[in-house]
Amino acid sequence: MRLLGTNYILGPEQIVECDRLGAHGCNGGTQESAYNYVKRAGGQEQESDYPYTSGADGSTSACSSDSSKYVLTVTDYANINGETDMANYVLATGPVSIDVDASTWSTYTGGIMSKCPTQTNHAVQAVGVDTSSGGYWKVRNSWGEDWGESGFIRLAYGQNTCGLTYDVSVVTPAKV
Repeated sequence: MRLLGTNYILGPEQIVECDRLGAHGCNGGTQESAYNYVKRAGGQEQESDYPYTSGADGSTSACSSDSSKYVLTVTDYANINGETDMANYVLATGPVSIDVDASTWSTYTGGIMSKCPTQTNHAVQAVGVDTSSGGYWKVRNSWGEDWGESGFIRLAYGQNTCGLTYDVSVVTPAKV
């Protein structure tokens, strides 16, 4: 958002349904695979144009992306190490992509989660951070606005909660 002066919410459903080389629909994939898909496809649609529908029952439909609705693409990506560097990036530049262990998230309804396993199995986006004592990461999930805190979860800061530091990446975006 800060790099390009835009305010797009990109549609994860496009990745879930269309990235057939390195992703496995609702059964996982990697951020790197998603970035490479977006580069190959030439862009990604906004969530308002390609809404998330796979989470309800874990099944995916056929890819139905529309290149005329692509708003952003990925030109490159890089990794970030450690919560301090992650926080600095989020505060100065914007969201980072993270892998987490979401195996205990299905019953989350609110508050700051501070204990969970760390066998990462789900890619999400850290969109905000409070680094004060008792601080937290604000994380955007792909499970829709009916889940958690309107589609977000707060994870305790400074504890590698849910393994959030194990695979952190950022992209160099470009407008389509």
